[in-house]
Amino acid sequence: MWLCFNNAFVSAVADRNDPSRLMVRARRREHLTNLFGDEADIVENAGSDYKYRVFVDRSVLADITNKTLMNLKYDNFKNSVGDDTLHDLYADFWQLHYEIQK
Repeated sequence: MWLCFNNAFVSAVADRNDPSRLMVRARRREHLTNLFGDEADIVENAGSDYKYRVFVDRSVLADITNKTLMNLKYDNFKNSVGDDTLHDLYADFWQLHYEIQK
């Protein structure tokens, strides 16, 4: 599952070794620290297309997502993204999705 936060883009999948947990992957380390804090146990260069990952109980990511939704104040997601590179990624993503709507 891809999750687009205004300060992080992550991919969440089941942990193959412990299905009660999730493996949350990111292309940038700061996207994981933005979500899980500086104390997160981030694995780097695990030999796949996502350079960074953390393993968390499912409830941890569910709580973060729930808090984000409950505190959401903006009326335009892309305009809420402060990081220019992340904003551009989302703009490109938006454009691709807009094309399948036509």
